Amino acid sequence: MRAIWTGAIGFGLVNIPVKLYSATQQSELDLDLLDKKDHAHIRFHRVNEETGKEVTWGNIVKAYKYNGEYVVLDDKDFERASPKKSKIIEITDFVSEAEIDPIYYETPYYLEPERSGTRAYSLLHDALLKSEKAGVGSFVLRSREHLCVLRPLDKVIVLNRIRFAEEIRDSSELKLPASKPKAGELKMALSLIDQLTSPFDISKFKDTYSEELRKLIKAKATGKKTEFPKLKVTHRKSADLMSQLKASLKRAS
Repeated sequence: MRAIWTGAIGFGLVNIPVKLYSATQQSELDLDLLDKKDHAHIRFHRVNEETGKEVTWGNIVKAYKYNGEYVVLDDKDFERASPKKSKIIEITDFVSEAEIDPIYYETPYYLEPERSGTRAYSLLHDALLKSEKAGVGSFVLRSREHLCVLRPLDKVIVLNRIRFAEEIRDSSELKLPASKPKAGELKMALSLIDQLTSPFDISKFKDTYSEELRKLIKAKATGKKTEFPKLKVTHRKSADLMSQLKASLKRAS
């Protein structure tokens, strides 16, 4: 793994030097884009809008339009805007993790201590574990301020980027049902939930779609004809809800 950010965790007056690593990787297949006519690779170019010529990454800068004119910003400008937040993950609050609604969670990262910060890192890790609390703070990554949650996972401290409240859209514009379920239907739905309730085990959930897609690719590559199941979606009326619940309970038992 390669560190994508280096800085420190600010825990009161304790400073813990750390490196930040991405904690996730994609499981889907890496598909290339081709021209339908001759299967040539499709490439994306960064093009100058005025000249139509391609521009290399080294000649591209970031800018903000202010009073009709562009103000160009470089890496030093982003650091000068808030030197502290560019280098320090400042923990400002400790909360119960259950208080944070899952809608706010965004991206997880691993925090690894530098050699000089191992004792302080272990201290924070064990204190979070024993208190059953999560640290809330903020820092700047890739020219953006991010709200984050720090929590222990096994022996590592995980940093989860979380969204700010203003980034969550208001659901009031959605057309949601005003009616309440019938008592019998609710009772059956609760029975179904009870039957399907089990301890959460992430290892039993697999990306089966990618595996099925690999089978299809292999079959097409070898010219083998393979029968794949077809799914027909039928939308039943609400009147069938009770019979659907009964059938679900029967299948789950």
